Amino acid sequence: MEMNSKKLSFEFYPPKTNLGNEKLISIAKELELLKPEYFSVTFGAGGSTKEGTFNTCLALKEKTNIDPCAHISGGTSNKEEIKSILNSYQEAGFKRLVVLRGDLPSGVGGYGDFPYAKDLLEYIKGAYHNQFHIEVGAYPEVHPQAKSADEDFVNFSNKVKAGADGAITQFFFLPEAYYEFIERCEKENLGIPITPGLITITNKESLFRMANNCGAKIPQKIIADLDKLNDEDVTKYGIDVLTKLGEDLLSFGAPGIHFYTINKLEPTKTIVESLKL
Repeated sequence: MEMNSKKLSFEFYPPKTNLGNEKLISIAKELELLKPEYFSVTFGAGGSTKEGTFNTCLALKEKTNIDPCAHISGGTSNKEEIKSILNSYQEAGFKRLVVLRGDLPSGVGGYGDFPYAKDLLEYIKGAYHNQFHIEVGAYPEVHPQAKSADEDFVNFSNKVKAGADGAITQFFFLPEAYYEFIERCEKENLGIPITPGLITITNKESLFRMANNCGAKIPQKIIADLDKLNDEDVTKYGIDVLTKLGEDLLSFGAPGIHFYTINKLEPTKTIVESLKL
């Protein structure tokens, strides 16, 4: 497969202000020129940004020619609440979803009618059949809340068997984690495309915080290198690291790359252009 036939997608989170919304659409229009398959929009812990998710997806649909892909998670929601959200997505013409278990808001005791992503996925497939193309999450370095790697893999396998059309990984920096995960999926005949997710490096502190929250391992060499760099050089260094990682993953056979943009044009645009996606 030629590199330029690989699929590309970008993730945003719903802005909180009108200015943020305007900036995001401007960024999306720039990224549209790179011909992504879709723009995904996050849902917030417990669906805390669900209105923002809907409104951002709607704006992307109206102001670009790229399909929006709305995140949805079970969280504390019951079936009626989820049905209402899905109906609004359907009526707006959204054809893509990322289905996740989702984090609970701080202080909330437990999950609602859908304690696992598999449960929500089964409900959507049963109620809406194939009206949505559904991506799920994959965790090459194991979900931080999983009791073990084996348990985590069983959870992933259950999502695939429940009808997931594809998967997007949590971000990572060790390509071997992805290779090993794919090899295990192949052994289990889990035949869906699993797209690696990459996050750009622009700020040391925020990178370390996000990696800690999601269980992503940062290689010791990258940590040591970042400690020597000023803020401006961090971005340049990050472009080199992510370009090399992207090249390795695509050469291995990854179906494409999903970029966690953190609602910024750069350095994502430069990395994509370097990869010739």
